[in-house]
Amino acid sequence: MKTNQIKSKKSIIIRLFKTILEFYPVMFPAVIIFIIFNAIISSIPAVFMQNIIALVEQNWQTGDWNGVKGKILSLVAVLAIFYVLSLASGFAYNQMMAILTQGTLKKFRIKMFNKMQTLPIKYVDTNNHGDIMSYYTNDIDTLRQLISQSFPQLLVSGITVMTVFGIMIYYCLWLTLVVIVGVIIMLFVTKKVGGGSAKYFIKQQKALGHLEGFIEEMMNGQKVIKVFCHEEESKADFDKINDSLFNDSRAANQYANILGPILNNIGNILYVFVAITGGILLITDVPNVSISGLAMGISIVVPFLNMTKQFVGNINQVSHQINAVVMGIAGAQRIYDLIDEEPEQDEGYVTLVNVREENGQLIECKERTGIWAWKHPHGDGSVTYTKLTGDVRLFNVDFEYEPGKTILHDVSLYAKPGQKVAFVGATGAGKTTITNLLNRFYDIADGKIRYDGININKIKKSDLRRAIGIVLQDTNLFTGTVMDNIRYGKLDATDEECIAAAKLVGADDFITRLPNGYHTMLTENGANLSQGQRQLISIARAAVADPPVMILDEATSSIDTRTEAIVQRGMDALMHGRTVFVIAHRLSTVKNSDVIIVLDHGRIIERGNHEELIAQKGQYYQLYTGAFELE
Repeated sequence: MKTNQIKSKKSIIIRLFKTILEFYPVMFPAVIIFIIFNAIISSIPAVFMQNIIALVEQNWQTGDWNGVKGKILSLVAVLAIFYVLSLASGFAYNQMMAILTQGTLKKFRIKMFNKMQTLPIKYVDTNNHGDIMSYYTNDIDTLRQLISQSFPQLLVSGITVMTVFGIMIYYCLWLTLVVIVGVIIMLFVTKKVGGGSAKYFIKQQKALGHLEGFIEEMMNGQKVIKVFCHEEESKADFDKINDSLFNDSRAANQYANILGPILNNIGNILYVFVAITGGILLITDVPNVSISGLAMGISIVVPFLNMTKQFVGNINQVSHQINAVVMGIAGAQRIYDLIDEEPEQDEGYVTLVNVREENGQLIECKERTGIWAWKHPHGDGSVTYTKLTGDVRLFNVDFEYEPGKTILHDVSLYAKPGQKVAFVGATGAGKTTITNLLNRFYDIADGKIRYDGININKIKKSDLRRAIGIVLQDTNLFTGTVMDNIRYGKLDATDEECIAAAKLVGADDFITRLPNGYHTMLTENGANLSQGQRQLISIARAAVADPPVMILDEATSSIDTRTEAIVQRGMDALMHGRTVFVIAHRLSTVKNSDVIIVLDHGRIIERGNHEELIAQKGQYYQLYTGAFELE
């Protein structure tokens, strides 16, 4: 299990660096080169110190400093030049790192948001919205820390450790062995303590996403909480989730906070042992074993003490970055989980095109003609065009959201162009499910759905949805002007078309009385409008799209009776000449439907117009007369 986790972490790091390299193929290698150059230069002073001390040691007895003064000054000058180069390389990589870090985060956000647009509705339905938001906030922030702080620090420390270790071996093997023993102890402690810290930091990241999801849910439902006096229960639930986050964060930081002091003390003890060992070697005249061939002396021991400090300090720096690295890997894992989500499949190849009619033939054209047709390529290379009319038919459709839990059973129905079909039934009967299937938000388990005689599985989803308008019970308005929100239904619509759509559905009257009319800015889902006004704008948005098929899913359920009468007149005009599917609990709104379909537990139990169903005295009759109420 642990081996698999290690492999997983390594694969995430490798994938992250590959992604950064794709984003910045020149800058990323340049940053690495500058960091390595800077790290190597920072390790060189020990060599200069050894040479200077050796010169001082050689001339200590004679006191003749004239001969070595020039050499010492030249060594100091060269060292100064190295420091200037280090400063320049440090400045260069820090400037580039700022661009690379923020640019990488920007590109990751773009990748995530673009991926979100390709995901099926099921993903949004089955995942907590606050947790999804956490990808763009907490997880991106941990990635920022990993790229901008931990990665450079680890690279600098790693290069410095290797360089200093090489210099140590070059000068004295005995003292190097003492350092190695101390480092082994430090690595053992880091593995034990850091491993526990890493486990809890990963839990902390997940708990944080859970907490954000809960807060987002509570904010959206604050009115309901107040209405039902659910404040104490909400606080209790919040405390439970917050306690879980606290416990994970406490455990993670307890491990993290004791690691630094332990390693610092081990480093101090190691420094003392190196000094003692060096003193013993000097006193006992033990022969030096080194690549340099230099004899044991003060010029070896003193620089070695500084190198020990530098060596241990950089290992300590690595240990301090473990938590940020683990959190960054956890954040990157979650981000890649989102990016790797299976996109919405679209095997359709039938597209919607503009056509004109010539001698009874449909001719495809680029300009907008107001006449649409389905372009249907065939296996033999031929192409046929079917005029878009809005004929929708379902044949023996079965559907289940989850395996083994069938929602629709053998549903067959048809809606001819211009017909108004109403769905009636208790909550959970399958009314909204049918409309979700028409849009292919979900795909059927069995049966067929045809649009103008074409299996909708063959139609590209974007073209299918362009040919079906929908007005939902829950309105969604976006930050922007009223005009922008109406134009959302047809991005190339003119102001005149948007105003005409608003007039058609009866929204023009209240819009013109807003402070800036159609240019009034809406925020927070149109919080400065009434529920009825928001719904009118969403209906106008569907009207400007002008699709041949319209779905009205409880479109007037949240509107008062007076506003409903205004909207109903607008919707009647909107529905004229279109195929319309209506879902409504208010049976008064479906009386004039051409066909009323009564659903019960996913099955069609009655169908007919209002008079026919009343005459049957079945469930519709009971619903209409109040003998049986919708749940």
